[in-house]
Amino acid sequence: MPELPEVEALAAYLRERAVGQRVERVDVSAISALKTFDPPLSALHGRTLTGAARHGKFLDIQADELHLVVHLARAGWLHYRDELPDTLLKPGKGPIALRVRLGDGSGFDLTEAGTQKKLAAYLVTDVAQVPGVARLGPDALGLDLAGLADVLKDRNAQLKGVLRDQQVLAGVGNAYSDEILHTARLSPFARADKLTAAQLEALHAAMRQVLTEAVTRSVGQRAATLKAEKRAGLRVHGRAGEKCPVCGDLIREVSFADSSLQYCPTCQTGGKPLADRRLSKLLR
Repeated sequence: MPELPEVEALAAYLRERAVGQRVERVDVSAISALKTFDPPLSALHGRTLTGAARHGKFLDIQADELHLVVHLARAGWLHYRDELPDTLLKPGKGPIALRVRLGDGSGFDLTEAGTQKKLAAYLVTDVAQVPGVARLGPDALGLDLAGLADVLKDRNAQLKGVLRDQQVLAGVGNAYSDEILHTARLSPFARADKLTAAQLEALHAAMRQVLTEAVTRSVGQRAATLKAEKRAGLRVHGRAGEKCPVCGDLIREVSFADSSLQYCPTCQTGGKPLADRRLSKLLR
């Protein structure tokens, strides 16, 4: 899933490549991806793109007072092409959900792989009209130590889940929450409201470090290379069975119904493996 660094990089790429271009037309292949109807997408036709921004994990593509706001979900992506094909999109066919064709012949496709189609696009006059944006908590990169302490103080829940909750903290998803917790040397199952002052400070420093470094690596990349850049920069997420780059212990995994987390026992849990509930059920 694209998270804060990748969406920030996509916005930067669009500002560099697409802003100033006229929208020739917008075509929709996956009707379920379009979550608004007024104004219609045709309202973008003939307008000039004036900006691109990020709100949490939402990408905001601006054309004067109109905002095409996109949430790429787990398997969505933006593919920019210097020359778009002339073929028309076939509704319901292929991975392309929406195509924006620009006046110079370039443009971009919003695509989604897999069978679970959750990519969402909204055309609005105010980004606050997008429910997910309106509910966002403070941005993870804009939060100081006192602010982080404030949002965690009443969260009687596991730290991993709290970091991923967009209404608590905007921009962090499954991958970077694993990386932040590893850097902070904190267990994913630690209680968010029970952290000591030293642990809070370590968490805040790790969040700033991990996200800032990821943004630095990502911004300036072409949209086509961002996924590989993200994978290359991850130290524990998606690396179960490999050696921890800090201590050499094996990276472990805990699986859930629709996701998993990775962690290092030596660095994060005092050498004790966390219980994998899925495996425990199989052994009963």
